[in-house]
Amino acid sequence: MTGGETEINKKFILTGATGFLGSHIMAGLLLKGKGVVILGRSSGGVILKDRIQKLLRWFGIEHLEGLLEIYETDFQKIKFGLGENEFEQLCNRSLPIIHCASDTSFNEKNRDRVIRSNVENLSEILDFAVKSHTKFFHLISSAYAAGTDRIECYEAPVISRHFNNAYEESKALAENTVSQRCNKEKLPYTIIRPSIVYGDSVTGRSLRFNALYYPVRSLLLIRDIYLTDIKDNNGKKSSEYGIHINKNGILNLPVRIFVPDEGKINLIPVNYFTEALFAILEKPSTETYYHITGNNPQTMANLVAYAERFLNITGIEVVIGNPSPDELRNPAEELFDYFIREYKPYIADRRIFSRRNMNRTFPDGLPPDLSYEIFERCMNYAVSADWGKNLFNN
Repeated sequence: MTGGETEINKKFILTGATGFLGSHIMAGLLLKGKGVVILGRSSGGVILKDRIQKLLRWFGIEHLEGLLEIYETDFQKIKFGLGENEFEQLCNRSLPIIHCASDTSFNEKNRDRVIRSNVENLSEILDFAVKSHTKFFHLISSAYAAGTDRIECYEAPVISRHFNNAYEESKALAENTVSQRCNKEKLPYTIIRPSIVYGDSVTGRSLRFNALYYPVRSLLLIRDIYLTDIKDNNGKKSSEYGIHINKNGILNLPVRIFVPDEGKINLIPVNYFTEALFAILEKPSTETYYHITGNNPQTMANLVAYAERFLNITGIEVVIGNPSPDELRNPAEELFDYFIREYKPYIADRRIFSRRNMNRTFPDGLPPDLSYEIFERCMNYAVSADWGKNLFNN
């Protein structure tokens, strides 16, 4: 993006602005003085404009609302369901597009919905990109689109045939759809692949409390079940499983976490994601794939140590391998295993993500390692927001 201060240099079309990553992209662009044309929809009876205004208040940037244009759209409808004149006027502006809208469910029962949202809905947005002669099409994908066929994952088209879940598969299909269509129509494009994104490493604030947060919250819920038993029932149930408060006032909670393989968890804070993305947007290189990933992934053992310290518990053990069919599990172990079943592939992930393109584009930008201080900051915010229940009152 070079040249004078034309609208093309000053405005972006953004989908998925009400999501975790999309909302941070929106806020970052506004803070840079860029206009944002939002394509999205109502949800739960709340119109798109009201959803966006709530986010602007959360970011503390209500004063930048004038830089926004908001269009209620439906990607399953021809021309997004917009009127003929409105659609044509939008096309004539030839703005760059950041496509961030996505269904992030891992659950196999949601496969049809995930494929529809992440792959089939691309048809209309790509038709629009072609008709509008977009200056760039940026797809926000996932590092995990790489699939499971190889450990070394390059910043290149996916060649894997096996995936952990429908989400990973849908992202690989989406990348293929975008690259084929853009190459055919000679449209410049990038494929941007973040790893697992958590809250802001400086402030601790977040709009989502899944991924990194979910296992911690699960341990918190289990901890409180047994603390209540100890308080109200003299630990009748707890004592059966060796659960007790030790002499240091710390709850001993013997829980074995079985992970299928030795591996690590690739985590980046959302503030690093936006910094890296904006470095790409300033000087995008067409047909280029970018891994926005961490340099020093965490082990499950380290994260467990962080969680024990934060929750004032002890006794958690990470066991490499799967339990035998006749393995006796205590209720706390079974409950935790149930809670994190969809995250199992990511807590022992052996995949390594090459960052050659990202390092060349953003040579001075490295994500901070997840220290205990950053972990505590993020978890304290999660607790203060009641894991999202009081998010907009926080």
